[in-house]
Amino acid sequence: MRVFSISDLHLDVNNSKPMDIFGPVWNDYLDAIVTDWNNRVSDDDIVILAGDYSWAMKLDEVVADFSFLTKLKGTKILIRGNHDYWWSSLSKVRDNLPEKVYALQNDAIKIGEYIFCGNRGWQIPEGKYDTEENRKIYFREVIRTELSLKKAKELQTNNEKIIFITHYPPFNSKVEPSELTKMLEDYGVYKCVFGHLHGYINPKMYFNEINGTCYYLTSCDAVKNKLVEID
Repeated sequence: MRVFSISDLHLDVNNSKPMDIFGPVWNDYLDAIVTDWNNRVSDDDIVILAGDYSWAMKLDEVVADFSFLTKLKGTKILIRGNHDYWWSSLSKVRDNLPEKVYALQNDAIKIGEYIFCGNRGWQIPEGKYDTEENRKIYFREVIRTELSLKKAKELQTNNEKIIFITHYPPFNSKVEPSELTKMLEDYGVYKCVFGHLHGYINPKMYFNEINGTCYYLTSCDAVKNKLVEID
């Protein structure tokens, strides 16, 4: 069993929001992802999709985008991104997922030697994002992060590896430790996957290690539309 990740696919089965307007890296990007996926992933592997899966606004609209996953190998794990407006209640989302696709939201799931947990997260308060409203949302997500980690610890019975999934980076633009990275360290998180970032990205964001926890950026355009092998 291997673990891969990719995020920010921004699917739109109706093609009403074509991604190639954001630059040549988005030209035929889904074809590139599918080719890489088919060449590297087996049915025994796991692929993490760390948010911003679809442009759909309602749950019934995203069902067509789920068909993309049914054609691909492996077990898939989804979390919510800031553009996943279709993500309503967790129970309704789970009721509409295809086979071998799991949704996480402030909780955890054990698969083999791994425990996956996570939540959406939020922008670290800094610069223009250091506002009262932003700090309120951020610290609420910090609380939800701990809920996820506690669930993971409850499932950890044989020293399984904990992989934390979030959409927003768990540190600031300088990749400095935060409340979130300290929490992941305290709970013994093995690796952390995130997305959200586009355009210019601090090179340290792509892979970094903070006090024993490894962090991976997996936004599809940032990683040239290739899955990142996490473990």
